[in-house]
Amino acid sequence: MARFSPKIYTLLCGCFAALGSILFSYDLGVIASVLEAPDFLRTTGLEGKDKQTLNYIGFITSSMLLGAFVGCIPASLIADAFSRRIAITVGAAIFLVGGILQTAANGKGMMMAGRFFAGIAIGQLSLLAPLYQSEISAFPWHRRGVASWIGYGVTKNNLGTALQWRLPLGFQMVPAVPLLFVTLVLPESPRWLMIKGREEESLTVLAQLHSNGDVHDPLVLGEFHEMREKVREEAATTSGWGQIFRNADNLRKVMLGVILQFSVQMTGVSFIQYYAPRVYAAVGYSTETTLLLGSLSGVLGILSQLSCVLFIDKTGRRWPLIIGNSLSGFLYIFLMWISYKFNKDEGSETMARAFVAVNWLWNMIFSACIGPISWAYPVEIMNTAIRAKGTALTSMACWISNFMIGQVSPDAFAAVGWKYYLLFVICGFTNAFVMWALFPETRGRTLEEMDHYFATTHWFVPTAKTDHLDAAARERELISRELQLDTPVDDGKGDVGGEKGVAVVREYAEK
Repeated sequence: MARFSPKIYTLLCGCFAALGSILFSYDLGVIASVLEAPDFLRTTGLEGKDKQTLNYIGFITSSMLLGAFVGCIPASLIADAFSRRIAITVGAAIFLVGGILQTAANGKGMMMAGRFFAGIAIGQLSLLAPLYQSEISAFPWHRRGVASWIGYGVTKNNLGTALQWRLPLGFQMVPAVPLLFVTLVLPESPRWLMIKGREEESLTVLAQLHSNGDVHDPLVLGEFHEMREKVREEAATTSGWGQIFRNADNLRKVMLGVILQFSVQMTGVSFIQYYAPRVYAAVGYSTETTLLLGSLSGVLGILSQLSCVLFIDKTGRRWPLIIGNSLSGFLYIFLMWISYKFNKDEGSETMARAFVAVNWLWNMIFSACIGPISWAYPVEIMNTAIRAKGTALTSMACWISNFMIGQVSPDAFAAVGWKYYLLFVICGFTNAFVMWALFPETRGRTLEEMDHYFATTHWFVPTAKTDHLDAAARERELISRELQLDTPVDDGKGDVGGEKGVAVVREYAEK
């Protein structure tokens, strides 16, 4: 039985699982400082500025992303066959291998091998964390600020030494160690237990997560019976990959996830974060100053992600994506204009400061409206039977597009300079249009009812007619169904459903 309140206990379980997401977020912050370390460039033989060297630097960055692409499908197979927890443990073990290879690298070959192995693990963990979190009703949680501060600290105090880059790379293994062991004592996904026919265990875990172990709790029983009904319905249809490619609604869900993940990379987030020193150097900032600015930006990003976690069930998913992408395209116009002025030797200190301010504002908008939602949305729209495999496909879209941006950006930015921002200006606005046209709102819907929701929602969302339902109303509906009341209970202010129904609603209103 949980020692904390159900909400706190579930949140803690989700946060432990999110250590897998931290690994990728950490890499975003650390690779920028590593690529600028003089001893790293000497060790890997990448001190030149020729095209071949730029391609190698791009591949050192993107080899991790290629590994992440490779790791997605195996992660989904392990998660379905052996459980979500075991799959997370396997991913953590593989990441430690990659981290050791990177930290001990004596050349670019060993560095790329380490990045690739770490990437395999990140590809696994990036889909497993939100998968596990969604199935226990937790929230995704991402971090990159720690990496930025470490990169800044070692650059300032150990410039030119091996410690400047080996310490940040070694530190990335710290979150993987507890992830390797703590996951084994976390509760298993109740939906995976249901798929495997372990119904009593599924009910016990649901009660542990949502009612302090009370298996007779009406809300827990309502969710349990709905889940069991849905899993049995799915079991009667084609299993595995066939449910994705032979079912138009499931294929639509996967395609929405693929589009969403690809669109995230076309905001330019990876370009800004991987190659921050080069981006800021174009407007007159040194590497050390750039890393400090990136560290401060990371703090703002964390606060913005927290706001997403706190308000996502009020704001929904659809409109934050639309507004966030629109603002992203708009802000890139300013970044492009300032870079253009510096390219013409017409820049000023005020413009350089404005560049930083706009970049920070962009990061806050991305962190609050786009980044976290891009991982939560694909997971929550898929049913239990296809969730692991479908999420693997959508995650692969993230990594292959991330690989593309990481690989081409050094050469492209060196060749066209400020004009490269035009790509992200256009994509910001086109992303927003696609979100407006194709992405239905999922706020307040349970995982089990997504099939019916998508089957009755037209693919062109603005013309679709759907009922909006908040989470509290959905809980009251489950309680009413479980208590077999003639009419759904309301907020407890009337005698709807009888005294027992009113008492239950009052109890949950207090929670």
